[in-house]
Amino acid sequence: MPEAPVLLLGMVIFAALAFDFINGFHDTANAIATCISTRALSVRNAILMAAGLNFVGALVSTHVATTIGKGIVDPQHVTQIIVLSALAGAIFWDLLTWHFGIPASSSHAIIGGLIGSVVAARGVHPLQWGGISKILAAIVVSPVTGTLVAFLMMVAIFWIFRNFHPSPLNRAFRHLQISSAAFMAFSHGSNDAQKSMGVITLALFSFGSIATFHIPVWVILSCAAAMAAGTAMGGWRIIKTVGTDFVELQPVHGFCAETSSSIVILTATAMGIPISTTHVITSAILGVGLSQGRRKVNWTVGIRIVWAWVLTIPASAAAGYFFFRVLSPFLVRL
Repeated sequence: MPEAPVLLLGMVIFAALAFDFINGFHDTANAIATCISTRALSVRNAILMAAGLNFVGALVSTHVATTIGKGIVDPQHVTQIIVLSALAGAIFWDLLTWHFGIPASSSHAIIGGLIGSVVAARGVHPLQWGGISKILAAIVVSPVTGTLVAFLMMVAIFWIFRNFHPSPLNRAFRHLQISSAAFMAFSHGSNDAQKSMGVITLALFSFGSIATFHIPVWVILSCAAAMAAGTAMGGWRIIKTVGTDFVELQPVHGFCAETSSSIVILTATAMGIPISTTHVITSAILGVGLSQGRRKVNWTVGIRIVWAWVLTIPASAAAGYFFFRVLSPFLVRL
């Protein structure tokens, strides 16, 4: 095979694993912000637990990876430069939102980056509108579901334990929250790590390394390891936003938010839908906040988060489009 395309493929794989690493520390807050803010776990133990269970969760399924690789664009129209530009756009948006401590969606960043780079290279006809419409529907449905499930779970717990004193109740839920945080870390890995798996497999297929679209074992393991390593680095800016600035949480609130989020995420993973774990956990925290009244929610922070949600796909698509225009004149010469 020519040396230059091999070099491009290597660049794509490196960029995809870098994105997975960034996804790990950007989205660490998804699994552990609530248990850190309620002091159910120390920072060190929470991060180690999240990293390990992110890795395990990433091994359970490849349904979401297949959707990313085949359900957004037609693989026949994809080149290495397109994939590399998509990853560059997604990484740019992830780092920008991380810098400002905004829990934006890494999942939607890679989807937007892929759409933008494909449009820059091929126009709109390679886009798979059926898959894209499913993802757009999930953008609306998953946060609403996360808010509703967490709200109802919180109300149910308040009613069941209405005659209990808050102090022993919170002590009990502090222990339960360790299990719910573990559940959340596992579900986060099961959905988010698959995004890079799908992108790498898309690059391998376009290169000709695999004859049919399937996720190789080494891709699964490397993406799981990259996300776990990123998670181990922590994402302190976003942990503060999600865990303390948005809604003031007690252990019982953290338990409800994590448990309801995990249920929504694992359901989506089983259906092969690449939802935003960030959207789900943040909306679940909103749900437990609303169960105590509207004043318990910091709406200024909430508005910032929602704007990031709205802008992520178009902004990362614009970034993917830009990076393709900038990179392609140089990379085609390789």
